[in-house]
Amino acid sequence: MGSVNAEEVNVYSARKEALIKPLLDKFAAETGIEVNLVTGTADALISRLNSEGKYSPADILITTDVGRLVRAKEQDLTQAVDSSVLAEAIPATLRDDDGHWFSLTMRARPIMYAPERVDVANLSSMEALTDADWKGRICIRSSSNIYNQSMVAAMLQQKGHAETLDWAKKFVKNFARPPKGGDRDQIKAVVSGQCDIAIANTYYLAGMLDSADTAEQKIASQVNVFWPNQGDRGAHINVSGAAVTKSAPNRGNAVKLLEYMVRKEAQAWYAETNHEYPVLDGVEWSETLTQFGTFKAEDIPLHRVGELNAEAVKIMDKAGWK
Repeated sequence: MGSVNAEEVNVYSARKEALIKPLLDKFAAETGIEVNLVTGTADALISRLNSEGKYSPADILITTDVGRLVRAKEQDLTQAVDSSVLAEAIPATLRDDDGHWFSLTMRARPIMYAPERVDVANLSSMEALTDADWKGRICIRSSSNIYNQSMVAAMLQQKGHAETLDWAKKFVKNFARPPKGGDRDQIKAVVSGQCDIAIANTYYLAGMLDSADTAEQKIASQVNVFWPNQGDRGAHINVSGAAVTKSAPNRGNAVKLLEYMVRKEAQAWYAETNHEYPVLDGVEWSETLTQFGTFKAEDIPLHRVGELNAEAVKIMDKAGWK
């Protein structure tokens, strides 16, 4: 006799229910494995896993940003998975060297600008946004936002401490206002004229363009995407990903679910619904993402971005990035 809970898997997800449940329902229908879903904020779910310890019912943690995936590993909340399916589907730079976490989608964080006030010929790289021309023209989230922390950590990995600190100090001086709000708020600030440039993740802009709210669609349509650093290190990317928890009571089913999520159909659904870039080669992007154009992405081991998070935060603090 199998154990009572042999045909279930318990998922802690920082992805909102609407952005993950249809995929989990398909997996359940196909495999007969019942999926129990708990959603919450990314940091709260990591705290919950910590407090539950070895008694946690969770089998899988799905979360956003490599910084959090690395943090979960560093806090001993995850375990290694050796899967040829995952290794073949996901490029090596997008998964943990020890098999503790795996990327499910990629997201990009380019420059967004008001075309009537910004000559695209004047845009080139993130580094060039420190030029005096951009003084009082840039909107971005606060330094407490992990997407920004990862962006700075990625620069650290590529440019070193001194150059990254120098960049951050000059970049902050060009802010149009003290950082506030989320990525959508930065996009709205560009359209309302508070700034001419925003740094934001593409899926936020895509979500606004595809929104049922026509006012939000109209705002988003007034902003263009520019891919920085195409002549050198590439545009900054990050991921959403998943890990099998250290005390997973249904480890086998957890691995089956992870493998399912990198299948072509699952990746295509994710790409279309969430407007994120698939990690699996040969899967079409959503029509909205396709409109933003193709781009050269950073090619660095993403685990370094997570490991450099604390140093990135210190740099942002020194630079006066509130």
